[in-house]
Amino acid sequence: MPSYLTIAWKVVFDALWHFSEDDGWAMASHVALSTLLAIFPFLIFGTALGSFLGADQFAQTAVHLIFDTWPPSIAKPLADEIVQVLTTPRGGLLTVSVLAAAYFASNGVEALRVSLNRAYRVSETRPWYMTRLASLGFVLAGVVVLAMLSILLVVVPLALRYADRWLPWLDQLLALVNNWGLVVALFMLTTGLAVAHLWLPDGRRKIADVLPGILLTLLCWSIAAYGFALYLKTFANYVSTYAGLASIMIVLVFLYMTGAIFIVGAEINAAIMKYKVKRMVIRRFRGTDAKTAEVAAAEPATPAEEAAAEAQLDASQKQSAHVLR
Repeated sequence: MPSYLTIAWKVVFDALWHFSEDDGWAMASHVALSTLLAIFPFLIFGTALGSFLGADQFAQTAVHLIFDTWPPSIAKPLADEIVQVLTTPRGGLLTVSVLAAAYFASNGVEALRVSLNRAYRVSETRPWYMTRLASLGFVLAGVVVLAMLSILLVVVPLALRYADRWLPWLDQLLALVNNWGLVVALFMLTTGLAVAHLWLPDGRRKIADVLPGILLTLLCWSIAAYGFALYLKTFANYVSTYAGLASIMIVLVFLYMTGAIFIVGAEINAAIMKYKVKRMVIRRFRGTDAKTAEVAAAEPATPAEEAAAEAQLDASQKQSAHVLR
């Protein structure tokens, strides 16, 4: 078997084995339920803050960006309920309720952090209050980004009205931006995955370390969404089984699948780092001997081995310099 197939098999087997051994399925259900419970508080907090920032269309923008990447049969019932809740006029704004919504929304971020720590095989070393503050910061940052996008989506149509009169050369560009809703949603989703993998779990990782898992997650999410939508259309009849709870059950099952795929993506990244696949690829690209690269990639990397290798390299360089003198 070629070396790259051997390494691929080891990476996939290690990731799936660790996923099953470390309660990956239970963590996926934890992520699914926490995400569902965090959606409404996040949007309520975002609508309140967005109104303060002048983003009156926050609810519609957030719903589109969150649910445009979901299959319509899954997203529409939940999206309609969310829009109805967020657009209902209220007599006043209760600050305590808004802060409570922000706290409950951060629970979804905490669920992602715990699952990523397990997937990357690290123990949390930060105090609990620091991780909670970080989760609240992620919620606040998400609200601000969505608020800015909602303002932009209001500004672009207004700009289109005056583009022909004052700046004709901007007309086509602004029209293109106005029709890029799905592209913006995919970009936001990819950026969110990168931020989650880089900064939510404990420890430090580079973008090259998390990119394979992110791409695999996006690919598997697309396949799972299409397959689940086809299943709902062809075979499933949740209404006859769950009656009025059918919509919630469909969303929970969908979020359970996406949560499992999300964790497996992190497990793949951890297995790739364990078997030093990136180092093997770099050596192959630079023309290093294939056997040496295979052996180096087959052994897990440890900080002690890397430090010893660096010390040995420094010593050899100093010895070479001494000989030349």
